[in-house]
Amino acid sequence: MNLFDEIDPRAATERFDALLERPGLRIERIVSSGQATSPGEWCDQAEDEWVIVIEGSAVLTIEGRGEFMMARGDHVHLPARCRHRVERTEAPTIWIAVHFP
Repeated sequence: MNLFDEIDPRAATERFDALLERPGLRIERIVSSGQATSPGEWCDQAEDEWVIVIEGSAVLTIEGRGEFMMARGDHVHLPARCRHRVERTEAPTIWIAVHFP
């Protein structure tokens, strides 16, 4: 798989593709096409997540830390239970997410 294959910038939903899965580790490609976290909702995961923007841009809000503009090459570590939300994404935005305990 090429990270830039099968990208539809007009897709109605985000696309999640597992790149590698092992016990305690999941690496996935996420393609956002203008999606955002629903108003009033927060992401609150039981595992750590490290994400990097490969292409495009997004605005991420991390509870207690504020709002961050993320562009190509920007990355962030989101510890387990760190409440966060995606405010907006450019179409398309390609992320790599690494999930681990």
